[in-house]
Amino acid sequence: MAKETKKESQDLTVEQKLKTLFQLQTMLSKIDEIKTLRGELPLEVQDLEDEIAGLTTRIDRIKAEVAELKAAIATKRVEIETAKSSVMKYKEQQENVRNNREYDFLTKEIEFQTLEIELCEKRIREFSDQEHVKSAEVANSESALAERQKDLEVKKSELDEIVSETKQEEERLRDKSKELETKIEPRLLQSFKRIRKNSRNGLGIVYVQRDACGGCFNKIPPQRQLDIRSRKKVIVCEYCGRIMIDPELAGVTIEQKPEPVKERASRRRRSADAE
Repeated sequence: MAKETKKESQDLTVEQKLKTLFQLQTMLSKIDEIKTLRGELPLEVQDLEDEIAGLTTRIDRIKAEVAELKAAIATKRVEIETAKSSVMKYKEQQENVRNNREYDFLTKEIEFQTLEIELCEKRIREFSDQEHVKSAEVANSESALAERQKDLEVKKSELDEIVSETKQEEERLRDKSKELETKIEPRLLQSFKRIRKNSRNGLGIVYVQRDACGGCFNKIPPQRQLDIRSRKKVIVCEYCGRIMIDPELAGVTIEQKPEPVKERASRRRRSADAE
């Protein structure tokens, strides 16, 4: 099958190749128009999806930090209760001491546990403040996330509507483009795609307009114009590199520029003098 397609593309004359190439360009330009109709919506949808993913990750991370702070607060409260129990126990033991040494030892232990309680309470206040700040961050991020999700739904709805309207037409154009590509020899097709990719307006083949290239509008020498009209070989613009085609072959009618009045009158006078 591949060999048959290759043979078919080789059997085409230069004129048929140029005509097929221009038809392919027409299909691809129509596909570009459909993409232009969608505008920046696909990029906007992608940006919103990325932003939503980032917000979701951020919210999950902050929530994990809040959970750690809550666990740390709970641990400190347990440590406070343990220290209070120790203080009560040491105070009871002070009532039954037998010498000053034991009393001093218990007094130091009570002071130490009291300091532990104060330190734990300080840590609880710090952790609580951090928890409030991070909980506020979660609330703000969740609010922003909800707004972005609404924006995404609107943008997706707009994009889906445009896609549904143009999907069948785009698929038809793509199928036609693939069919035309099989008729063009690979080397010429590759060159055309490379020219089209490097072209600002996406045109790889252009027709001659008033003795000038239809891509860059530079004047074409008379002999080169004859070569283009002869349709015997592929001619490329020496300025912009685009493939050039005779407008008649492209199915385009170029309006002739009206001759200036003075020039017509001058020609009539010269004709009368000659008679």
